[in-house]
Amino acid sequence: MLAEMTGIRLKEDNSIAPAPFYASVVDTALLAEKFAVIDDPVQYTRFEQLAICSLHDALSRSDVDPADPGTLFILSTTKGSIDLLEKEKENKFGQDRIHLWNAARLIQRFFTFRNEPLVISNACISGVQAILTGARLISAGLSDNVVINGTDIVSEFVLAGFNSFQSLSNGPCRPFDKSRDGLSLGEGSGTVVLSKTPFNSNRAGNIVVGEGFSSNDANHISGPSRTGEGLFIAINRLLKKSPVEVDYISAHGTGTPYNDEMESIAITRAGLQSVPVNSFKGYWGHTLGAAGIIETVMCLYSMHTGVLFGTKGYNEPGITHPINITGHSMKKDIKNCLKIASGFGGCNVALLLHKI
Repeated sequence: MLAEMTGIRLKEDNSIAPAPFYASVVDTALLAEKFAVIDDPVQYTRFEQLAICSLHDALSRSDVDPADPGTLFILSTTKGSIDLLEKEKENKFGQDRIHLWNAARLIQRFFTFRNEPLVISNACISGVQAILTGARLISAGLSDNVVINGTDIVSEFVLAGFNSFQSLSNGPCRPFDKSRDGLSLGEGSGTVVLSKTPFNSNRAGNIVVGEGFSSNDANHISGPSRTGEGLFIAINRLLKKSPVEVDYISAHGTGTPYNDEMESIAITRAGLQSVPVNSFKGYWGHTLGAAGIIETVMCLYSMHTGVLFGTKGYNEPGITHPINITGHSMKKDIKNCLKIASGFGGCNVALLLHKI
């Protein structure tokens, strides 16, 4: 990312689409190799392998015990093992494996989480909403630790869906750019571990999840509000509850004409147009239910290292409300980060992260 490279490539996979498409896809052989160290990859779907690999890595770096009665597991995803709609894979794994609740329970049993897992599936805000939910549970004294995994895969079903909206880019996506023409899909998995107890100082986890609000403008099944009303409501309520100086905004920034325009309007209405803004989707595409998790992890990295990443694909402003888009990586001390996201159905969320 510091070298401003992208993982989005032109892919040719007839099992997913009849024509080549741009996406960021996890290398299948590398995934199988990494998962083989944990368990037999043949016994698990692609979605399950990604989630388990990420959780295994995160838990190995954490003092949190999954079997502790105070620990909760949350799964964030939009489609789970949706590739099981294919008859060959359904016959191999059975019909029940496609259900999100079943995927969460499989992962729960794998890591011996004692409590019933939660599934957060709220379109593209799922990941940020899951972090906000986990933080609220800890704040309310209902959990001591919350382990949150966000995972989604690139599949025939997902690709066909976005194609039907004519929302896919003809090349790697270009968030907020004048020449942007759509989003690029990505797949991946990320894990965030929340705890009421501070982590050791040498670990990249000493960030406080502050206030957060979600909203729904009920504007359209897929189109965002032209006035940015829902996102503005979420940001405005957050800043009223926690009136801090925002140092950096991690935007949803899909690269579609309507989303980027809506975000610029909402950010401007909230009076944050001079705050540095970036989008990570030019590096690895839109990872759907994993997006909010992976992007928050990179926000944490930026806050710890003082490196603010540029927006890959951005060259010339293409929004009517000029906001401070970061084009290239730069050094910046970040104490307060605002993470925002928006999704189908008019859902929006804003979350504040504090450096301690």
